[in-house]
Amino acid sequence: MRLCAFAREFPRKAAKAQRKIEITVNLRRLKDATIDELRVRAAQRLAAFSERRGWSTLAKLPTDAEFASLFTAPIPNLLEHFRSRSEPKFFSSFKSPIETVAAFRSRWPNVAQRLIEKADRICEGNFDLLGCTNLSFGDPIDWHFEPCTGKRSPLVHWSKLDYLNADVAGDKRIVWELNRHQYFLTLGQAYWLTGDERYARVFTEHFDSWMDANPPKIGVNWTSSLEVAFRSMAWLWAFHFFKSSPSLATETFTNVCKFLYLNARHLESYLSTYFSPNTHLTGEALGLFFIGTMFPEFEEAKRWQDLGRRILIEQLPVQVKPDGVYFEQTVYYHRYTTDFYIHFLLLSRANHLTLPPQVENWLVLMLDHLMYITRPDGTTPFLGDDDGGRLAKLEVRPANDFRGTLGVASVLFSRGDYKFVAGDAAEELLWLLGVEGLRQFDNTKPQEPKELSRAFRHGGYFVMRDGWKRDSNYLIFDCGPHGILNCGHAHSDALSFALAAKGETILIDPGTCTYTGSKELRNWFRSSQAHNTVTVDGESSSVPNGTFTWKSIARCAAVSWISRKRFDFVSGEHDGFMRLDDPVTTNRSILFLKQDYWIVRDRLTSTGDHQADVRFHLAPAASPVVEGNVVRDPSTGFSIHSFGRNWVRGNWVREDSWFSQSYGQKQQADAYVFRVNFTGEAEIISFLMPSSGDWQITPIKAREGAAFIIDGANGQDLVIIRGEEWEWLRLSHEPIRKVREVVVLPRQGEASYLKF
Repeated sequence: MRLCAFAREFPRKAAKAQRKIEITVNLRRLKDATIDELRVRAAQRLAAFSERRGWSTLAKLPTDAEFASLFTAPIPNLLEHFRSRSEPKFFSSFKSPIETVAAFRSRWPNVAQRLIEKADRICEGNFDLLGCTNLSFGDPIDWHFEPCTGKRSPLVHWSKLDYLNADVAGDKRIVWELNRHQYFLTLGQAYWLTGDERYARVFTEHFDSWMDANPPKIGVNWTSSLEVAFRSMAWLWAFHFFKSSPSLATETFTNVCKFLYLNARHLESYLSTYFSPNTHLTGEALGLFFIGTMFPEFEEAKRWQDLGRRILIEQLPVQVKPDGVYFEQTVYYHRYTTDFYIHFLLLSRANHLTLPPQVENWLVLMLDHLMYITRPDGTTPFLGDDDGGRLAKLEVRPANDFRGTLGVASVLFSRGDYKFVAGDAAEELLWLLGVEGLRQFDNTKPQEPKELSRAFRHGGYFVMRDGWKRDSNYLIFDCGPHGILNCGHAHSDALSFALAAKGETILIDPGTCTYTGSKELRNWFRSSQAHNTVTVDGESSSVPNGTFTWKSIARCAAVSWISRKRFDFVSGEHDGFMRLDDPVTTNRSILFLKQDYWIVRDRLTSTGDHQADVRFHLAPAASPVVEGNVVRDPSTGFSIHSFGRNWVRGNWVREDSWFSQSYGQKQQADAYVFRVNFTGEAEIISFLMPSSGDWQITPIKAREGAAFIIDGANGQDLVIIRGEEWEWLRLSHEPIRKVREVVVLPRQGEASYLKF
């Protein structure tokens, strides 16, 4: 009986304890809050309370009479007015639909067919969202259902819904992705390509269904202002695709416009000024700018446009560092932000709205970063979180292929280097810039970027490469801040790197996989164990404490960066393991001998006994084998040779790992761990050899420091590392040994390179 009573009481007591914790946390936040933050948060709480009580006029759709009073002048038929007006201007592809369709079919015939097939699956109720394929949400669609877990979010006021709780909402990103309605763009493209009215009918049926199932302010689809913004922008795209369709009824269009009005009012009321002042805030501002620009008939349109414009301009120097790196230390959200500002710039230009010069200046910095972090195969590693979403889904490309953005930018800024890295034009370019933009892209002369390697010191990313060809070598080193604010989208990836050898992606960042779908997967994909870095005693350098928060954060910084024609060198350190009972200092250095190989040196210093693991996560396509102290992939010839210096020995351990190429998807991959047990100090040196060449690497005795002989096809190399000093020499083949090249990295003074 006592056990039964405890079982009945436990949920209530646990909930009470959780409320106490939340109150304590909120009180701490309030203590640090500014007057303006308190004012904004109080106003938002009051507005939500008013909605829940039914007092707010924004908690329901306006009547026809109320809606008519919201315009600057009477509009007898809103749909006919929209169809006949010539201003404002949308994106350039809509100037001449016939030319756009002809160019699309001529340029991308196979893509056109795949797009039509995807639209057909949507019509049948099958959706490909994020990394998930053939999802079904029922017939008719259940707009609150998450099919991967079978959870259905309750129909309560948005402010009372615990959407981060997987037991309540499942993985809300999957629900939100459907409700962003970006698949309307796919239906619209298919409608233009085929003229088949079926796509327009499905579009209007889904619109009517969604409006019936999502009354204002009720349910999971109102919980995030950013989702309201994305949905609003998708609706505006859809209006332009289907505006001439006889299937688009006046009543449906009018009702959607009523929702659009409520969306704008919701956005300005619940801006993420202090909740998530990152892409949430800029995305919401862009949504306001879209609505205010494209529906000037609303009396409040100018206010929305001005507010969105002001926030987007003000947030540029806040959210983008002086070197162009997005401040949350996540590559995917960097792309999000870049696309936000490209669309902002294009819509402003189309409607003759002047922007200050710094908008283009900051945008170029962001684009430069995207260009330099692009791998030889055209993909981009997912450093930090990725949520799999896009501002507008206008192309059929893998989630980690960002080159479409660079292609658009090559036309916007007449940059041949952007075109060189972008390669062929993506469909996105045509939809944004029209036939004329595609013509300008074709006439732009591609130019190889001026630099090979690039340091982004503020963001802490260091890119090493020895060419811009398809078979070049590439490495990106992560040696910067953990993140910003609560570091919600950061990973425990201090001193990690991703690598491509001879153009093939070999050592990978694992991606994200999920936010709220699985706590275990969320924590693993963010952990140091999931990255190409060092762990001590099985601990991550930074420790998560919830879906978007951290218990412990490592401070990471670069120590040195040297870039020359023949070599690159970088070193950095972090304090993530100083929290251990016996603190451990951590330092990593990488020497890249261009056209040859990398040398990675990890140094750990403490007083007690520890276990250090140096991990290498290989791409899923790899088929590695262990041969002594070497991990080798016969399919590519890539090999890793690791050594513990003098007083410490190590051994290889294989681990099952995961790789997520897109949110919601994961696949198995191999990770190999070079494990050492040490007392006091450890030094682990790894040689990463891009191609097969029967490399023989032999450690040799050195009076102090470490020394190695590397025998290969190009001769015999000698590496000597003493403290902070490095020396690398290349000798000619026998019978007469001659020094052909020398690299010297002194403790102080200039690095030098000599060739004989």
